[in-house]
Order: sequence, then C-alpha cells, then structure tokens
Amino acid sequence: MKYNRTELAENIGFSSIIDEKFKTSSISIRFITPLSADTAAANALGMGTLSSSNSTYKTLAALNEKLSALYGAGLSSFARKRGDVQILGIGASWICNRYAIDEEDVEGEMLDIFRDCLFAPNAEGGEFDSESFNITKKDLLDRIDAELNNKRGFAIARAAETAFKGEPAENSCYGTKGSASAVSSAQAFEAYERLLRTAQVEIYFVSPQENEKAAELFKESFAKIKRAPEKVTFRTKSPLNSEVVTAEDRFDVRQCKMVLTFKSETDDVFAMKLLSTIFGETPVSKLFMNVREKLSLCYYCACRNIPQKGALMVDIGAENSNLEKAKAEILRQLDEIRNGNITDEELESALASLENALCQIGDTPSSYSGWYFERFCDGQISTPQEQLLNYKNVTKARIIEAANSVKLDSIYLMLAKEEA
Repeated sequence: MKYNRTELAENIGFSSIIDEKFKTSSISIRFITPLSADTAAANALGMGTLSSSNSTYKTLAALNEKLSALYGAGLSSFARKRGDVQILGIGASWICNRYAIDEEDVEGEMLDIFRDCLFAPNAEGGEFDSESFNITKKDLLDRIDAELNNKRGFAIARAAETAFKGEPAENSCYGTKGSASAVSSAQAFEAYERLLRTAQVEIYFVSPQENEKAAELFKESFAKIKRAPEKVTFRTKSPLNSEVVTAEDRFDVRQCKMVLTFKSETDDVFAMKLLSTIFGETPVSKLFMNVREKLSLCYYCACRNIPQKGALMVDIGAENSNLEKAKAEILRQLDEIRNGNITDEELESALASLENALCQIGDTPSSYSGWYFERFCDGQISTPQEQLLNYKNVTKARIIEAANSVKLDSIYLMLAKEEA
C-alpha cells in the first residue's frame, strides 16, 4: 500500500491510496465546516442533492441507469459530525478498467460524472432542480424520523445535547426536522456554493493503480472558484459542568434508557481509548461482565470514547427499577479502574480488540479513506500498525491516571410515560 497526500490549493488536500489487491476503485470528497444549527440542514440538503442528478444526467433515474451500465457503479452522499464540525460529501466506486469488457474506461467516465455532480449540478437560476431537491429533502426528513424511532440512538443524541449544551457539538449533522423542512431549493444551493468557497476540503482516491487525472481534475475545477476557507477546529474539550446536569424525556417505551457522560482534561488520547475499551467497549469489559452478566441490571451497557470533546459516554437499556442500581455499579466499576484494579488479562483483551479492528483497516477502499481522514483530523498521519504500537506503549499507570481525570458531567434519562 502507498499513501500520499498533496495540497491542490489552500485547504484542499488530495490523498492517493494505492493498493494492488483491490478490484474496485473509489473517490470521495469531504467538506469540513463548523457545525451550526443555522446551517446544518441547508448544508446537508445542498450536498445531498448533488448525488441525485447533474447537468448531464438530469434525473435520478437517468443517473442510476448510467451507473448501472457502468457495471453497477455507486454514487452517494453523506453527512456526519465529528465534535464541533460538520462533514459533508459524496463518494463513488466502480470496477477497475481491467475487469471491464474490452477494458472500457469505466474510471474515466466515473471521474467525469463525479466532477459534474460537484461542479456542474442540475441547477438553474440559483437553485437546484425541483425534482432532485425534493427527493433529497424527503430522504433527509425520513432519516431524521428514523433517528427518532431508533430510541437508543435518540438517547445518545439527547445526551450530547445535554452534555455539550451551548457548544456546536450539541447539534445534529442533519439539523432538526423543522429546520430541514424550512430549507428551500435556493437556500440549499446557496449552502452548496458556500461550502465550495469556505470549507476545508479533503479528497481521497483509492485504487489498485495510479491515475494522475484524478488530482488534476479537482485542481482545475477548484481553480475556477474564489476560495476563502474558514478555520475549523477538530478537537475542543468540553468544559465540565459545575454540578451534574440531569435531563429526561418520557416516551411510550417498555425499555428505559440512561446515558452517563463523563469529561476529562487529559491529552492522553491513547490511554483514554484503552480506558474506554476496558471499561465498556467489548463483551469482556467491566461493564458488560458486571452490570449486564453478573448482576443482570440491564439489557445492554456500553461505553464510547469521544476524543474530539474529551468525553466518554456510557449508555444502557434497562427496566426503570434497575436504573439507579445500574448507575451505582457503573460508577463502582470506574472506581475499580481508578484504584488500579486492572488485570493483565483485561489489558491484553483490550489490546487484542483494538488490534483486530486495526487489522481490518485496508480490507475495503472505504476503510482506507476513513482511516486516513480521521488521522488528518487528528493532525498526525499514521498507519494502523503505528497506531497499534501507540496503544501497546500505554501502561496501566497511564490508564489509571486517565480514569482519575474522568468526572461525571451529565445524565440523560429516557423513561416510560406515567400511566394516567
């Protein structure tokens, strides 16, 4: 595998990842911009509409027909958040030319389609084509509804609102249903044009062979745009609340949810990841083995690490009668780590889990692009093998120190509606 990143222009990076084992190629572009309630929905709609048509293939049906003719090539948009930033983009994948009939230039055609979606969208008079925009808007509203119906995911989102109140990270990358409903085609197009001018842009080309045309295509297209990039900050520690904040909602649910958010001032991100893994990221973690298996206090109990905000979240699903007992046991298990009760087997199991995940990087083109994008955001490019060494160098003392830096910040509860 060969990785190389070059700057096409100010705040526009192009990364080439070449691995001969692949039979498909992919390209993806990520626009990175500050996350804001005022712009999240418009940004998501502006970028999302790009993958439904372009100036050549003016309907979703026409575009899909062309992609199907190119041996089932794929094209899609995405939106997500990472701490205080919103990440939006589109990606495409296709089979390598050598596997096409008569070595048809599938890659050349896909790069042209991708370029046109980005720089020659199906728009006129300062707004997107109404059919393409309406399809995208319906998809986004359906996605927001789906998040509400996924009660575990909804609880985690509400916990983020509670823990990061007043910070960009409190917002959804899709905006709210109300804000998304209010966005017009013209406003979405304006957001798209603003992203072209102001966002940090990272492009990833993953293929079994080099293609200089890919980088040149973007360099030429962005050269025509008057850029004024905004600064984005990838890691901003969230301040600890002076007192533990509790928020709750009541729904017609049989299984209650609880999310505990902890915050830390440590800069030891590798120790924090190992702490999170030992605490509650695996089936042999302290939370799973004790809160769920030994004491049967919950249906699930897991920890997630949020390094961009210096936070850990523990979420559980349990009967209402067990929530307080589960909370007490979660805090007791954290104290166990703080007091140095980490066995060699627990540390080895955590490292094995991390090694297994890292070994899977490179199994697919998207895993490569995702990995190197995350490392770009971290500010330090490293291979999965180098990252594993960073974890293996973490001592028990560093994990204990990280655990002692962690403080309970807020609690979110999703409870059953009270009977009338």
